[in-house]
Amino acid sequence: MDFSDFKTSPVMLAIALGIVAFVTAQSLFFIVKSWKHAKELGIEKETLKNTVVSSILFTVAPAISILATVIVLANALGTILPWIRLTVIGNLAYETTAAQTAVEAMGGTLGSEITDPKQFATVTWAMTIGSIAPLIFLPFVCKKLQNKIGEAVNKSEGAKKLGDALSAAAFIGIISAFIARAIAGTSSDGNNAGFMSVSVLIVAVIAMVILESICKKFKLDKLQPFTMPLSMFIGMGAAMLFEAVLPAEITSFMWR
Repeated sequence: MDFSDFKTSPVMLAIALGIVAFVTAQSLFFIVKSWKHAKELGIEKETLKNTVVSSILFTVAPAISILATVIVLANALGTILPWIRLTVIGNLAYETTAAQTAVEAMGGTLGSEITDPKQFATVTWAMTIGSIAPLIFLPFVCKKLQNKIGEAVNKSEGAKKLGDALSAAAFIGIISAFIARAIAGTSSDGNNAGFMSVSVLIVAVIAMVILESICKKFKLDKLQPFTMPLSMFIGMGAAMLFEAVLPAEITSFMWR
């Protein structure tokens, strides 16, 4: 590791290790407290073990998504800052949106390494402050908001379906904005619209459809949470494969 780079400096590494240690200690504290309280309630030891095992398995899918996010952001921000951010709170959709918006406002792009400390600091603040806001507001408004939404969508079966449709539409809209920008080449450097971006997108979409179909056909409910992160890794693998086997004039082809 090159510690001459501010993104991988000893200070950054020390901050990361400190945060990881704190989060780990906090998790262990609540595990011990929960285990003791469960025993006081008379819950059987076998039940507790099964709960712990299922909880561990449940965290695998989010962990894969987090790893994918670190890989996506590492090119521009290094590995330590995404590691710090995603150790505490965050996800692929939010972290990339915040980082991309901040760096593009300063004329940069996540497609290239950030070498300006001011840009790096700005991106860090944008990613961090955006995640703090929900932690502050949710304890005060979440219950009331949840009750209001529940009343609205539970009035009838049609209202419930409408609520599901609106949630799905909002998510699809966010993803579509990223896809359209990548295809059209409207980023600040204009170098992200070409064969590689679209071909990897197509591979990832096909992989997602196939995995979802497999889950539904064979009723593999436990595989369901893994479909999106696995599709992302398949897309990344396709990018490396295309780069290795296809001629340079194809992989480097850009139309914007």
